[in-house]
Amino acid sequence: MKKYVVTLSKEERNTLRELSSKGTHKSQKILNAQILLGCDEGEYQVERSTNEEIARVLGTSMRKIDRVKRRFVMEGLEFALTRKKGNRIYKKKADGDFEAHLVALSCSKPPEGFSRWSLRILADKVVELGYIDSISHEAVRSILKKTKLNHGKKRVG
Repeated sequence: MKKYVVTLSKEERNTLRELSSKGTHKSQKILNAQILLGCDEGEYQVERSTNEEIARVLGTSMRKIDRVKRRFVMEGLEFALTRKKGNRIYKKKADGDFEAHLVALSCSKPPEGFSRWSLRILADKVVELGYIDSISHEAVRSILKKTKLNHGKKRVG
């Protein structure tokens, strides 16, 4: 039993053929057009192909073919051709005040026994001081990189 059946109209087939024959579009859009053309089970399709044949010829996975077919059936031609945008919204932990504290701390004297601040020590210290609940050393790195703060050796000369 086929879950998603692609049936293209004559206009849709012509649009997809035109899109895939001209190299002015993104490669994934052209690939999706070729997948839809191969999966078409409408009356205008001359030669039908299986998903395995399409995957082998186009060098893509069966999963991608299923996703393109599902998007076409559920949302239409335009959504099947373009990549789905992520809808996840990330809440920022660090605000400007925290970033200022972090930069000031990184410019201060390192703790006893260390010649300079490491990212992990900075992350632990800002949590210890109560500037933030928790933070990873990678988040500290990205904040310091954003401020273009360089703790490398100063050039002499």
